[in-house]
Formats: sequence, structure tokens, C-alpha cells
Amino acid sequence: MDDSVKDPASQVGASLLCDVMDVLPGTFYVLNEAGHFVLWNQQVERITGREAAQLRAIHMLELFPPADRPAIAQAFCDVFERQGMVQVEAHLLVHGRQIPFLFCGSRLEADGQLFLLGCGIDLSSHYEQKDTLELRERALHAVNNGVVITRCDGADNPIVYVNPAFERITGYSLQEALGRDSRFMAAPGHDNVTRAHLAAAIAARRPLTVVLRNRRKNGELYWNHLSITPVRDRHHKVSHYVGIIEDVTEQRQRMAQLEHQVTHDALTGLANRTLLRDRIEHAITSARRSGLSAAVILLDLNKFKEINDTLGHDAGDQVLCTVAQRLQDAVRDSDTVARLGGDEFVLVLPDQPDLRYTLGMISRIRRELTARFDIDGHPVPIDGSMGVAIYPNDADNFAALLRAADAAMYEGKRGGAGAVHFYSPEMTTASASRVRMEQALREALRHDEIHLALQPNVSVADGKLLGLEALLRWRHPELGELLPGEFLPDAESNGLIVELGRRVVERACSLLNRLDDLGYRNLPVSINVSRREFARADYLPYLAGKMAQHGVDPTRLKLEVREAQLMHDPEQARKLCAGVRKLGLRLSVDQFGGGITDLYCLRSLTVDQLKMAPASVQEICPHGQHGALAKTMLDIGHNLNIPVVATAVETQAQRDFLAAHGCPGMQGRYVSDPMTPGALERWLEMRGVH
Repeated sequence: MDDSVKDPASQVGASLLCDVMDVLPGTFYVLNEAGHFVLWNQQVERITGREAAQLRAIHMLELFPPADRPAIAQAFCDVFERQGMVQVEAHLLVHGRQIPFLFCGSRLEADGQLFLLGCGIDLSSHYEQKDTLELRERALHAVNNGVVITRCDGADNPIVYVNPAFERITGYSLQEALGRDSRFMAAPGHDNVTRAHLAAAIAARRPLTVVLRNRRKNGELYWNHLSITPVRDRHHKVSHYVGIIEDVTEQRQRMAQLEHQVTHDALTGLANRTLLRDRIEHAITSARRSGLSAAVILLDLNKFKEINDTLGHDAGDQVLCTVAQRLQDAVRDSDTVARLGGDEFVLVLPDQPDLRYTLGMISRIRRELTARFDIDGHPVPIDGSMGVAIYPNDADNFAALLRAADAAMYEGKRGGAGAVHFYSPEMTTASASRVRMEQALREALRHDEIHLALQPNVSVADGKLLGLEALLRWRHPELGELLPGEFLPDAESNGLIVELGRRVVERACSLLNRLDDLGYRNLPVSINVSRREFARADYLPYLAGKMAQHGVDPTRLKLEVREAQLMHDPEQARKLCAGVRKLGLRLSVDQFGGGITDLYCLRSLTVDQLKMAPASVQEICPHGQHGALAKTMLDIGHNLNIPVVATAVETQAQRDFLAAHGCPGMQGRYVSDPMTPGALERWLEMRGVH
């Protein structure tokens, strides 16, 4: 038979084989021993991007990148050397891209020849899934929150996975956690209601977020912000739960600290005014229900300022803390001890059956308060004046009860050490007087009744004008002109000192501009500043703004702060000095030597001037023989290299003593009484000072 005549059965078989090969999902091919394609399906052409003629013309190694060819060649040889099947992973070159494939090959013998019968499977989606899974696993390992996966398995939900953050937070390793229900970390006796909600959510296969306490492996309690989410399988049945664990212990602690700071005094740990209001209102509510009384006691320590001045503020703080502890020891757990500020304390005593019971509690408080107390081996007397107000007899709300106790306490101050006074309506007169003073001061500010009086400061040696001090005066419509001592203490206590001080700054700046117009361009003006003013965070920015607004040279404005107020808080004093220096202002210490001088603190401050307390100058007798205190103040100034100005100088003898001991400056009646701005201009013109 002619070779060109084909067997019809063979042709049908070959066509069928080609059809079968083309429906296979992967590549299918036959290679001869030389490595050339003999037979292939359409997938080979599609994936390689080569037509039939091209495939016949190439060697199979040309389809692989050079790096993979040795492995492919070795696998190809192995197929022909043994009967078994060979598998190899390699990259197929397709239009410059490398696609991962798994190739399988077996040896086939036909018509006395050996062939490689092989197939290839594209691994791209497999590796993409693998990369995705690895990325997710790396993400689970990288997150700060703990991740736990449990399997829904009846009553228990055994753990099947935890990430490293879970191990760090709980202290349990993956091996220790696997197979255990996550409830093994529960803290018995804590958050039972929350745990019941959690159990109900798991049973109902629904998500939930809760905050509860768990135990770490070391037994330590921690706050756990837990979010659980059900995971459904392909049949939409919940098969697992994913829990996200966040350790919020520090956050909870910070919140508790902030809440405590908002409601408690920083120094003593007692309730502050905010919490005091709540406790008094609670005591009133309780008394209304029970028909009993409630007592509010306001306690003010006697001679506490002397303790601060003589022993220092650290000792004063120690006294306050001791008083706080003693008051707490003297009362019941249901009572409240609060600190209003300074040396004022308030006690709230609810559920008082009668006056005798209240008196018994007050006696116990006094005994506890006055027990011996030592600081560095020195006995320090502690005593206080108490004012008592009773609900419902004296008042029926927080503010009224506190006012009544305050009025009674002020009355107690007049009764001597350790006096206790119960409120009576007559006591409101004194309190009303303080209220009237505050109202009158507000009216004075509104109607411009407050004005400046200027007192010159001159050189002791030659009388040259060195500067001016701005002093406050009040033209009271009924009482006439009032000196600062008659209204500033009230302004200090009710807070109006801040507005008064700002009025002084405004007028001092205007005065400096007026002095410029008169030709006194280098003459400085000093103003007095209270602690209540300079302790405000906005005080120095306010000064800077006002000086800029008026175009005032900062070196011509001097702040005078009383020594006792400056030394009250050394750290605050240092901040004030630094701020003053930064603005270019000058700082003067007023009433220097009037109390206990802290030389160590003073040396650490940057001040420009010390103003000697009047008592030191008044000690100088007419013949100049007794001025030891004044000389000591001058010596301190010389040693610290800070100029000293003597105040309240009234006689020639005092001036001569100061001159003999090198005092650079002085002010007082000997030089001039305080003057109005108009009188000052005439005084300057008369002296011809420029």
C-alpha cells in the first residue's frame, strides 16, 4: 500500500486524540529525545504565545529563563533514564514575563522510539493565594492587638490560633492556648454581667464589643477591650469566632487618675470643691429621706501663714497633709473631708440624729487635730477655727450651707484659737459686708473711681530722680479716698485684683507715653503685682501685648512683687523671672526683709532691685545709732550685687544713715508723698528734672 494513503481508522484516532488533548485544562505535550515538540494541545500555543510552526522549530529549553534551564534539563534526562514520573517547578517565559508552572513528565515508548509525555499546570493563582495568606499572617504577627481564633464546638470554643501580640498581652504561648476555651483567662468575681452578655452573644452567633478584666499568666489583672466577630463557612454556618484583644489597662488607669485629679486636691488627696458639691447635695438628699440632719463644718487653720514664713513652704505642705490625714481619721467612712484651697478644709457629716451627736463628732475632730505634731524635731502647734452650718435649720442647698459655715467660721476667728461657732442669722452681716465691698469695687472699676498716685524714687546720694512707683487710690463716693490696704485684701480674696492690676498696666503705659511727651524718655515706672496675677498663664502675654499696643520700651516698666508672695513657690518664681527677663522687663522684690528671707532662693532668681520693708527704715532712730536691720538688708543687697531701695523714708536722720551705708535709692515722705499725675508734672517742672 502506498505510504501516502492513510488508514482511515488511524486518521479518526489521531483526530480524537487531538480533541481529547485540547479539552485538558493544562498544557499537554509530547517531546522526542532531542527535546523538540512532537505533539501538543492548544493550551501550549495559547500560554507560550507561539504558533505551531514556531513550536516545531524551537528546542523546549528556549521556553525557560536561563536560571531554570539546568533543572529542566536534569528532569528531562531523568525521564528517559527511568520509568517513574518526574515533577519539577519552573518559570515559563511568556512575552518577557515569567509564569510559575508545575511540570510532570513520564517516558513513553512507541514504534521503537522514546518520548516524554508531559503536562503543565499554571501555579500563578496558587502563589498569589499563598502570598496573600503569608501577607495576612505577617499582618497578624505585626499588629499590636491580640488576635485569637476559636472554633465553634458546642459549649466550648477551643482556641485554634493566637498571634504574637496575644502571647505578649496574656503571657500565654500559642502551645499553651491551643485547644483551650478562652474563658480560662477570666478573672473570677469581676465583670460577671459583662461576661453574661458575652456568652449570650456567642450563643446567638452575633458580634459584640465589651470591656472586661482578665488575668495574665502571672496572675496580674488587666483591662481587655474585646471585639468578637463570627466567621461563616461556605455553607453560611458560623464555624469560627475571631476575637480582637486590646490591652487598655494604662488607658483605664489614666482615666481613673484624671477623674481623681478633677475631683480631688493634688496635695492632700482630699475631695476638692467639685466633689464637695456632690457630697453635700447627697447629704441633703439623704437627710430629706431619713428626717435626720446634715452638718457642714468649715475649718480654717490658725497662724498657718507664720508656719509658711518661718519654716518654709515644704513644712507648710507637710502640715496640710497631716491635717488632712487627721481629719480623715477623726470622721466616719460615710463622712467627707475636702480642701477648698490654702488652709481651708470642709467636713460634711451626713445623718446627724441630734446636736449632741454633732458636738461629740466636733470634739473628736478637735482632739485629733490638736495632737502633738513635730517638723524636724520641733513641735508645731496645729489648731483651727471652725464654723458649723446645719441642714435644714441654717440653709437648704450647697451654696447657702457653705456661706453659712463660712460666716460662722469668720465669727469663730474672733473667738480665739480653737473656737467653734454654729451659724446664726446675725453672722450674715459680716458676710454681707464682704459682698458689699466686692460690689462697690466692681462699681468703682465701672465708674473709673480707681486712679494712680505716683511716688518718686530718688538717689540717696544726690537726690537725682531714679523712677516712679505707681500706687492705687480709690475715690470712694462716701468714704473719700481709700488707701490700698483698705480694699486690696478684699480684691485679692474675691479675684478683682486681676482686673485692678490690668487697669494699672493700662494707665502705667499711658503714663510712660505722657512722660515721653514731657521729655522724660528714660524714666522708668514700677507697678505692684500680686501672686494671683502673675500666677496666671496669660499674665506675661497680656503685658507683652499692652506694651506693644502702647509702643512702650519694656526696660522702662518694672514689676514689684512682695517677697513673701514671690518666695511662696520658688519654681513659679523662677518661671516668672525667666519670663520677665525674656520680655525685657525689670523685676523688683518689694517688702524685702519684712518676713523670713530665703537667701538661697533669692540668689537663684534674676531680680533687678530689692525694696527694703518700711519696718527696717523705721528702726533707724533720729541720731542714726540703731539701724541694724536696715544695715543687714543693705549688706545682703551688696553681697548679692542687687541695688536696694529704702521705702517709707521720713527723716533726715534716716536719709543720712542710708547714705552712710551705701543705700543707692529711697522713697517716702522725706522725698515726696504720692502725687496725682497732674501734681507730678508740676513737681517735675519745679525740680527741673530731665
